[in-house]
Amino acid sequence: MKVVGLSGSNVGSKTRTAINYTLKYLKEKYPDIEVTLIDLAEYDVQFSDGRNYLEYEGDTKYVAQTIMEADAIIIGTPIFQASIPATLKNVFDLLPVNAFMDKVVSMIVTAGSARHFLIAENQLKPILAYMKAQIVQTYVFIEEKDFHRKEIINDDVFFRINRLVEDTVVLAETYEKIRESQYGF
Repeated sequence: MKVVGLSGSNVGSKTRTAINYTLKYLKEKYPDIEVTLIDLAEYDVQFSDGRNYLEYEGDTKYVAQTIMEADAIIIGTPIFQASIPATLKNVFDLLPVNAFMDKVVSMIVTAGSARHFLIAENQLKPILAYMKAQIVQTYVFIEEKDFHRKEIINDDVFFRINRLVEDTVVLAETYEKIRESQYGF
């Protein structure tokens, strides 16, 4: 199984901190899973212009192709101005409509205010559903107060991230078994 951790912003540190912990736990708990980190701050991704994702070159092609080859994706996103970052939306725009078909997608959301907890429900989940993702229904919402000096300091956040990792893997394995029994491969 291939899992991609996507840190969906090109600024800030909290989302990357959360994704780093998540992927570390994933590797420890499930050492046989191939894990890849994509931090959009480390790539020069072009704006989507409507062409097939395989026609792009460089970082843009790598990011899109790596996501397309994944069995599960753990998306980390900050909330800026009551919305997901443009860098993350651009990644969705680069991919085909059915990009997440047969993929499990889970979410970690970081925000400066508790008032932004519904952004995942009202913006991110509809996009993922439209792109045919099997969405892990619970997501981890982490507030500003849960961080100190670029570290997570709330034990409940660690517990919720660990549970999210387990739910993501179990759901991905379950869908894989269903497809195998349904199609025989």
